Amino acid sequence: MLDVQNLHVTLDSEAGLVRAIDGLQLSIERGETFALVGESGCGKSMTALALMRLLPENGRITQGQVDLDGIDVLSLTERDMRGLRGGRVGMIFQEPGTSLNPVMRVGDQLVEAIETHTKLRGAEARAKALTWLAKVGIPEPERRIDDYPFRLSGGQKQRVMIAMTLATEPDYLIADEPTTALDVTIQHQVLMLLKQLQKEQGMGLLLITHDLGVVSGMADHVALMYAGQIVEVATAREFFADPKHPYAQALLAALPDAARRGEALVAIRGTVPPLTQAFGGCRFASRCDQALALCASTEPPWVDVAPQRSVRCVRLDAERMEAYATAQAAWSTTQGALLEPVHANPMGHVRVESVQPDAAVVPALDLQHPEPMAHGAGLEPLLSVRQLSVRFPIKSGLLQRAKAPFLAVDQVSFDLAPGSTMALVGESGSGKTTVGKAIVQLLRRTAVTEGQALLQGRNLFELRGGALIEARRAIQIIFQDPFASLNPRMRVQAILDEGLASLQPDLDAGERLKRLIELTDQVGLRREALQRYPHEFSGGQRQRIAIARALAVQPQLIVCDEPTSALDVSVQAQILNLLKTLQRELGVSYLFITHNLGVVEFMADHVAVMQRGQLVEQGLASEVLGRPTQPYTRDLLAAVPRVHRGAPQEPSPHRIAV
Repeated sequence: MLDVQNLHVTLDSEAGLVRAIDGLQLSIERGETFALVGESGCGKSMTALALMRLLPENGRITQGQVDLDGIDVLSLTERDMRGLRGGRVGMIFQEPGTSLNPVMRVGDQLVEAIETHTKLRGAEARAKALTWLAKVGIPEPERRIDDYPFRLSGGQKQRVMIAMTLATEPDYLIADEPTTALDVTIQHQVLMLLKQLQKEQGMGLLLITHDLGVVSGMADHVALMYAGQIVEVATAREFFADPKHPYAQALLAALPDAARRGEALVAIRGTVPPLTQAFGGCRFASRCDQALALCASTEPPWVDVAPQRSVRCVRLDAERMEAYATAQAAWSTTQGALLEPVHANPMGHVRVESVQPDAAVVPALDLQHPEPMAHGAGLEPLLSVRQLSVRFPIKSGLLQRAKAPFLAVDQVSFDLAPGSTMALVGESGSGKTTVGKAIVQLLRRTAVTEGQALLQGRNLFELRGGALIEARRAIQIIFQDPFASLNPRMRVQAILDEGLASLQPDLDAGERLKRLIELTDQVGLRREALQRYPHEFSGGQRQRIAIARALAVQPQLIVCDEPTSALDVSVQAQILNLLKTLQRELGVSYLFITHNLGVVEFMADHVAVMQRGQLVEQGLASEVLGRPTQPYTRDLLAAVPRVHRGAPQEPSPHRIAV
């Protein structure tokens, strides 16, 4: 259905020419799900934009061919391309907050798409919009269809974006992180809906995601991308059962779960290299624990290791490895010393190994062993929330008359001990983020808050002026949407420095800059990132900036609102390790709002489950996740996508070009 050959995409930047995509080749058959995975900055989203011809103004396709059912996509006029987009080819974008028009009601946006690409008009188009809002799990679609995007949570905006794309029933769908902002139950619902559409319509799906659990359950084939190139391609079951490329092995070993609670996750050192440079060898060599001296100077070849299975790695090229070993032996004989590769045994011979992750990447909680004593157990709570309720005023009509307020949070109570992590989980719209924002005092002008939030005995809801500023040195927040929370007109250095200058005025400019450089290193960004603007980063990189901003003032409590939802698994491992280290060294506490239960298993000491504004279950992580008492909690756990590590499946008839 879709055939891409030798695709090259470049971007003009102040740092030079960026080779964002370098020789991409892939084929997707009708009805197939092809997953494109890899770290932020590897070129996955740029691939999607190139296929849709939606590259930014500084980007261009310099070489290659994109064929869709016999149509040469790259030769179409822009007018013909507009007819193709949204009709035959749909796209779900990574950031729904920037993809929806903020001054149009969501229903009008859905109806516009339906009327543009189908024969439905007026009431029929609106009825179809309502149907699709219900299909993707929007609560009360009859009411929500007339809301503006700002009234919806991040997950609800993503669902609206999915509904708008699928309502036109495209033949081919590009889904760029389609479930990033969704809780596990809605994610499961949306993924099952995509599978149903594929079965009914033969829809081809290019799935771009960093959630390997989703890939394991959805994909027929997987392509692993790194620094603008595909480095491994295989059937999904082969990829997860026996990853060949060192990068693939490291990614699978970085997945968080309960079994790794007491240890650091495997984190790939460094970052994706800048694509402005010319590469003379393997692009992953500087971060690879299995790299040889040969890797830095030799372009890795494509090696066919099985039918429909290829890997870009020198180690798997038997002929080249044999020549390398011969050269090493000759050097040892003539010089009296062996020029050792990274991995050599005591005898000095090259050791070609395949380091595999554990057989069970995401095991269930081991309920036979008691939960270790939680951090801060027996201490006075750092934060005590008592009978917290939050009501939002609702106005309607031309005169904006007040209606009955919306009760978003209903009498929520919990304690958070010093140096511990409380995970707040539940569906999108259940009130999790509202609880976090209320505690950080971000709802004073938009909502009525009742109850208490005691930070070391002081009620945050009663603080004003200097007392409130002092409290904000102790409590920070990492927002869910990094793009919306970063000022687009400020460089990263100014964004990070703003909080330090405001809340720690005793530090001079030199001390603050030193702190900022340390922060960028900690969160996996290069130092030159300080001089760039938010729009110059990928979604995952922007989230790292948001995390660095929250850490800058060294708070006692951080409200983490989906802090890793936009991160790929390798960077997620770095961030979770960092948060754990800070907790161990500084005693910082976390209120961790998330729908990623793998992260909850790894991070949380306690778990609280929210449904429709109320806490329905809370307790030790092992008890809530291992022995849930509420049906709602059991449904959440059942919907969690897991990586399946079975025997490789037989090659399917789908064609993969590499």
